[in-house]
Amino acid sequence: MTEKNNQTSVLFVCTGNICRSPTAEGVFRQKVEKAGLEKRILIDSAGTIAFHTGESPDPRSQQAAKNRDIDLSDLQARQINTEDFDNFDFLIALDRSHLEAMQDRAPANCTAQIRLLMDFAPNAVIEDVPDPYYGGPGGFEDVLNLIEDASNGLLQETRKKLNGIS
Repeated sequence: MTEKNNQTSVLFVCTGNICRSPTAEGVFRQKVEKAGLEKRILIDSAGTIAFHTGESPDPRSQQAAKNRDIDLSDLQARQINTEDFDNFDFLIALDRSHLEAMQDRAPANCTAQIRLLMDFAPNAVIEDVPDPYYGGPGGFEDVLNLIEDASNGLLQETRKKLNGIS
C-alpha cells in the first residue's frame, strides 16, 4: 500500500505497547529522522493485547529513552488490528510470542514482512528483546541497546525497499 507513494511503513509490536514497542518506535523514528527519511518511512507501534490501550509508555521506558534524547511522551498504546496487516510493509515483533501472534492473525493474502526485530542485528546472540517490565532500570537500558543495534539493520532494509531492492 505505501509503496505507491514512494513510502514504506514499519509497525513495532510487543505485548501491551507500553515498554518495548514504543521504545522501538522512538529509537527507529530518531534514526529515520537523522537519515532524512521521515517523510518516506512511516512508523508506529502496537500491542498484541488491548490491556493498556490509550496509556502512555511506562515511565521507566520514557526515562531511559529521554536519557538518550528520545521522546516517547506523545505515544499512546493501542492494539494491533486487521488493517495493520494491509497498512504496514514491515510488522516487527519484539519477541517470538509476538511473532507467532501476528503470524496466527495475518490474513492469507498478507504481503507485509512479519519479522523479529533482532533478525536485523547481524551480531545478536539473542532472538528476543527481553521484557523489562518486572525488572529494574537496567533492563530498560539493555532493551534500548538491543533496539538501537537492530534498528540500524532495519533502517538498511527499509532503505532497500524504498529503492526497489528486494
